[in-house]
Amino acid sequence: MTGDNLQRKLGLFPATNIVIANMIGAGIFTTSGLLMTGLGDPVLMIILWGVGGIIALCGAMAYGELGAAMPGAGGEYLFLSRIYHPILGFLSGWVSFIVGFSAPIAASAMGFSEYFCRAVPGFPLWLSSAGIMNDVWTKKVISVSVILIFTLIHYRGIKTGAKIQNILTVLKVLLIGILLFAGFSSGNGSFLNFGGGTHDNSGFAGMKTIGLSLMWIMFAYSGWNASTYLGAEISNPGKTLPRSLLYGTGIVVLIYVALNVLYVYGIKPEEMKGVISVGGLAMGNLFGKSAEILFSLLIGFALFSSLSAFIIIGPRVYYSMAKDGLFFKSVAEIHPRFLVPSNSILLQGLIACILALSGSFEQVLTYMGFALGIFPVLTVMGVFRLRATNPAALRLPGFPVTQVVYMAAGVMILVLSFLERPAESSIALATVAVGVPAYFIFRKASRNSS
Repeated sequence: MTGDNLQRKLGLFPATNIVIANMIGAGIFTTSGLLMTGLGDPVLMIILWGVGGIIALCGAMAYGELGAAMPGAGGEYLFLSRIYHPILGFLSGWVSFIVGFSAPIAASAMGFSEYFCRAVPGFPLWLSSAGIMNDVWTKKVISVSVILIFTLIHYRGIKTGAKIQNILTVLKVLLIGILLFAGFSSGNGSFLNFGGGTHDNSGFAGMKTIGLSLMWIMFAYSGWNASTYLGAEISNPGKTLPRSLLYGTGIVVLIYVALNVLYVYGIKPEEMKGVISVGGLAMGNLFGKSAEILFSLLIGFALFSSLSAFIIIGPRVYYSMAKDGLFFKSVAEIHPRFLVPSNSILLQGLIACILALSGSFEQVLTYMGFALGIFPVLTVMGVFRLRATNPAALRLPGFPVTQVVYMAAGVMILVLSFLERPAESSIALATVAVGVPAYFIFRKASRNSS
C-alpha cells in the first residue's frame, strides 16, 4: 500500500546544507571563463558576481516569508498556485520539470565528467584506443552513470539521502576552503591581473552583454530557494525554512566572490577566456600540473553535492503537481517502505539522462537561465499579496525594497538576455507556452477520473 504524506524530518542544518549544495554546482566552476569572454574585464566580472549575490539574497528574503506562510512541498508551484491561479503554479512546475532540475542535474554530471577526464586523461584515451568508445561517448556514459547512482541513493529515502547530502556538502565547503587558502597563500598569482581588462562594455551592446552575464551568474546562484521545495519535510518550518534560505545564500555569496577573486589572481584575463574548467587551470598556474590534476578531480567530485541536491528537490515539485491532479497520477505515489515520491524520482532521472546525452553547455546554460528567471519574479511579487491577505504571516525586514530590487533586476536581465540571445530565449518562452495546453489536458483528465 502506498503512503500519502511526506514526513517532517529535516532540521536547520540539513535544510541549510541543501540550499548550499543546490547553489554551489556547475555554475561557479564553469561559467567564469565564459563570462570573461564577453566582459573582458575581471573587475566588472567580480562586481557582477557581487550584484548577483545581492539579488539572490533579496529573493531569499521574499521566499522566506512565503515558505513560512505556506510550508508545503513544491516551492514556486505551491506559492503561485495559492497566490494567483493554479495555471501559473503548473507552468512553473512544468518549467521545473523540463529545465529547472533535470537540466542542472545533467549539467552537474557533465561538469563532473569534464573535470574527471581532465584529471585522468588516460581513462578516455584507453577506451578510445581499445575501440570501446570515443572521448565524447566516454564523458556521456560517465555522466549518465553518476545520475543513475544518485537517483538510486535518493530513491531509498530522505533520511539516508540527507545524511549523504550533509557529508557531500561539508566536504565540498572544506575543499573550497582549502582551495582558497592554498591558492592565496601560494604567492604565485598576481593581483595585477585585475588591471588586465581590455573590453569596452559601454553602450547598449555592453548592456546586453552585462544582462546575459548576469543571467548566467543567476543560474550559478539558482538554488537560493531550495529548501522551500522541501517545506513539507522541514521541522518547525516557520523558523527553520527562512533561516535556511538566508544562511545558505549568505554563505554562498561569500564563497562565490572569493572563488572568482582567486580565479583572477591565478589566471590572466586573456588566458581565462572561454575556459570551462577554470578551477583546475587556476590551481595549475599556482602550483603546477600535479595540482591541476588533483584539484580537477576534487572539483569534479564536489559537483556530486549539487547534483544530489537537485535530485532531492525536483521530485517534490512533480509530486505536488500530481497530488493536485495536474500531472501524471503515478508521480504522486509515495514508496511504502522508503516514504519518498519514488516514481517522481525515477522520471526525473530518466529526463536528466536524456539531457546528458545531448546539448551544448553554453546554449543549455542560456536556455535554462532564461526559463528559470521568469517565475521567481512573479513569486516575489506575491509577497505584496501575502502581506495584504495574511496579516499574521511572518514578516522579514527589508520590505518592500528587497522585493522591488529583485523584480526590477529580474525583468532587466530577461529583457537584455532576450535581445542578446533571442534564439535560446525564444525556445525557453516556447517551453512555457507548451505548458498552457498541457495544463488543460491534465486538468480535464483529472476531472474525468474523479
